[in-house]
Amino acid sequence: MRSFKILLILIVMLLQYQLWFGKNSLNDYFALRDEVAKQAIANQELVQRNAILVADIADLRNGLDAVEEQARNELGMIKQGETFYRLIPSSSTK
Repeated sequence: MRSFKILLILIVMLLQYQLWFGKNSLNDYFALRDEVAKQAIANQELVQRNAILVADIADLRNGLDAVEEQARNELGMIKQGETFYRLIPSSSTK
């Protein structure tokens, strides 16, 4: 009977060791849970960015105003008959 109790205690100790320090232990679980939460936040930011890009694509397909705006901002294009003014800040600071 005594050896049976010792065997049961050893089995419980082995299971506890596996739970706390073995492969896929509680420490691993908590680390992975935090990593999943961080990835979910990153995914949400990417979903928002994709929604903005989809809206931009729809705007570019449907209207010429968006195309004209992007040409002005990114390529520096000017309509015929317009006058372009560049403001240069003064080099002296007061």
